[in-house]
Parts: sequence; C-alpha cells; structure tokens
Amino acid sequence: MVKYIDPSAEIGEGTLIGRFSVIYENVIIGSNCIIGNNVVVHPGAIVGDNVRIDDNTVIGKQPMKAANSAVTKEQQLPAAKVGNNCIIGTSVVIYSGSVFGDNVLVADLSTVRENVTVGDYTIIGRGVAIENFCKIGSYCKLETNAYITAYSELEDRVFIAPCVATSNDNFVGRTKERFKYFKGITVKKGGRIGVNATILPGKVIGEDTLVAAGALVTSDTPPRKIIAGVPGKVFGDVPEKQLLENQ
Repeated sequence: MVKYIDPSAEIGEGTLIGRFSVIYENVIIGSNCIIGNNVVVHPGAIVGDNVRIDDNTVIGKQPMKAANSAVTKEQQLPAAKVGNNCIIGTSVVIYSGSVFGDNVLVADLSTVRENVTVGDYTIIGRGVAIENFCKIGSYCKLETNAYITAYSELEDRVFIAPCVATSNDNFVGRTKERFKYFKGITVKKGGRIGVNATILPGKVIGEDTLVAAGALVTSDTPPRKIIAGVPGKVFGDVPEKQLLENQ
C-alpha cells in the first residue's frame, strides 16, 4: 500500500499526497495542498486550501490520559482544523480539538495539544510545545523550544523568545489545594518575553511590556515597562520607538 485515502475523505483539486500517508474517514483537505510522506490525518480533520504539511506529521491526534493526569480528560474531542495557506513542518503533532487560523507556520518538531486556538499569521518555531487549553492570538511569534503551559493566553502580536519557560502550578504537583489556583500565564497585546525567561503560574504580562532575558517573573507586570532580574522588577520604560503603536 503506497498510501491510504478513506473513500469518505474529500480531497480538493490539485492536492498532492505523498507515499505512505494515511487520510482517515471524513477528512476534508482543500485545493492545491501538498501533503508529504508518512503524514497521518485523523478522522474528521479539516485542512484548508494551499496548505503544506511535511513528512511524518500527525494532524488530529486524540490525547492520551495518564492515570494521574491533572488536566487531560478522557473524551472524544472535535476534529482538528487547519486554515488556509498554512505551513506545517516535519514531525509536528497537532492534537484534536485544536483550531488554526490562516497563514500560520508551525516549524519542525513542534507539538500543539488539544483545545488550543491559534490566530492568523502566527509563527510557532522549531520544537515549541503548546499545552492544552491555550489561546494564541494573531501575528504572534513563538521561537525555538519555548514552552507554553496549559491554560495560558497570549494576545495578538506577542513575542516569545527561545527557551522561555512558563508554569501553571504553584504547588508543583502536591496537594489538592493546587487545583484552586491552577492557571497558566497571560501575555497582553504586544508583550515580549526575552530568551530563557521564566514566568510563574497565573502571572499577567502587561500590554507592550518587555521581560528581559533570564528574568524570573513572580508578580503581574505593569504595561509598557521593562522587567529584569531575579526576581523580576521594573527596570524602566519601554522606549517610545519600541512601542507597538509606533511600528
């Protein structure tokens, strides 16, 4: 078998599908797409027009639930949706229940978990992990090996530098009290987080705030400020020419 396309799947005009790929039942793939080798598109997934999906990628994977998982539930989630003109790299895993807008790029080796939304023109870099129940805005950029913890929200035009770490559990997996406070981070519109910074659970990065490289954010930050140090403190104002409104 060179490839398998279920008879119920709808494949648009001009779409090419590579060797050993599997397209399951009720999948809809738009026109003029390029589907690489060994790609798996799970049941019901919807892929827009002019989409490129590279080798060994999985679209619409159902989540696995560990016996002691605090977040993942045993449920059949809605199918994944990928908008028009998206590029999905090699060995990417996109879970069911995730919805991508148009013109999104997801680089090689990235993972996007279930119940995630990603806005138009956002770039998800190589090796980025976005956990479940996250909302990622439009025109965001998440660079190599960034980690976005579950229940986080990034508003539009947010920049996340390489190796940024985020967290959602102040109790580090101990005691049931943690569930009362379980919350990811929020980055307001235009917020920027520098390389290797760490953001603690539930913290809000203000609009147009810049978190400096290596900073540890332990409290909510005011808008338009530079936050630096361990723990992070206000270092100064974001220069006027750097504000989003002046770009």
